[in-house]
Amino acid sequence: MELMHKLAVLADAAKYDASCASRGSTTRDSRDGVGLGSTEGMGICHSYTPDGRCVSLLKILLTNHCQFDCLYCVNRVSSNVPRARFRPAEVVQLTLDFYRRNLIEGLFLSSGIIRSPDYTMEQLVEVARALREDHHFRGYIHLKTIPDAAPELLAAAGRHADRLSINLELPTPAGLAALAPEKDAGGIRRAMARMRLLIDDAKDAARPPVPRAGAALRPRPAKAPPFAPAGQSTQMIVGADGADDRTILATSHTLYASYGLKRVYYSAFSPIPDASSRLPPQAPPLQREHRLYQADWLMRFYGFAADEIVPAADGAVGLLRLDVDPKLAWALAHPERFPVDLNTAPRELLLRVPGLGVKAVDRLLASRRVRRLRADDLQRLRVPVRKVLPFVLTADHRPHAVPGSRAWATRVAATAAAPPVQPSLFDAPAAA
Repeated sequence: MELMHKLAVLADAAKYDASCASRGSTTRDSRDGVGLGSTEGMGICHSYTPDGRCVSLLKILLTNHCQFDCLYCVNRVSSNVPRARFRPAEVVQLTLDFYRRNLIEGLFLSSGIIRSPDYTMEQLVEVARALREDHHFRGYIHLKTIPDAAPELLAAAGRHADRLSINLELPTPAGLAALAPEKDAGGIRRAMARMRLLIDDAKDAARPPVPRAGAALRPRPAKAPPFAPAGQSTQMIVGADGADDRTILATSHTLYASYGLKRVYYSAFSPIPDASSRLPPQAPPLQREHRLYQADWLMRFYGFAADEIVPAADGAVGLLRLDVDPKLAWALAHPERFPVDLNTAPRELLLRVPGLGVKAVDRLLASRRVRRLRADDLQRLRVPVRKVLPFVLTADHRPHAVPGSRAWATRVAATAAAPPVQPSLFDAPAAA
């Protein structure tokens, strides 16, 4: 099959995998005249897909042939789709050609399962090994690993890739058993645990030993090579089974706490041709995926617990509100916590004010050491002032209505419905 036709088939087959971030690795480049590539973002020409996504990685499958029959997967063995398969050497050459043309900053490589998990993993590792050792490629490599593969293959993958990921697929073991009975939820988590141990061991080996008092000075040992320096991530499909947002966020919290994951990605279920009757006939609202990312950000950077974002109260539906972001929804449900005095409140409480991001809070804390904060200071930080003011006190501002009152709720609702302001350069829009 012609190489470009393979590329068209296998790049399209990879579009359902969202976990392809390209940051967090060690700094590496080829300015010493050896090798090719860099993990720096400078000089990379980002391309855009027709639906507006920014693509900075060559994102492909090694093959979309698969021996599994997961009901939600368009590449399942019973699916009637065009099939293709790359040889490892072809993927290596495509990556080098695209990089030399300044179109990508690295490679995201996944695959269907062919022959066996070990054989598939060997092929993926061979691509990364050839890029690193044969061509001295110093750009970014993200490998989607096979959880059932031998531990030594997973270890080899981490020696060549910047980030590894193992897809959890669905939020609950029951959902996975119903829609992908050939996959083992326990095996996936065990593979994540092994990966965390390998990453932690590599970090410990890279730390220089602390000299004992009175001990003779010895030459510092050589620095240990990094192992998956950008860590591991996973992805969950949203809306394919009956799991609600409370369950999804509780699972994410467990993954972050137990396996040290860098990111959990959420992918809204997309109906596929000849779908099983056990799948929903329609995709969930894309806004639900967006709200889950915002809630995930609150757990990772803002000190929110999963059960705070979607409380398990009697009669609660277990879903995030789609009309307002999770942070604003929490504030509306807890009017007794507001207004917050920007000049005296601790950082933990400031982070819960709708519209204030992490960088904005840190700058407010630094500014109030030298003078009292005023409403104009919010404008200078380029935060959404109309969203913030109903929840805060400053030296020259007090909310016109008492938090929790009908007038206050009406004012906040009108603010939430207003067109968004230009996002800050320093604060992630999803986080505030």
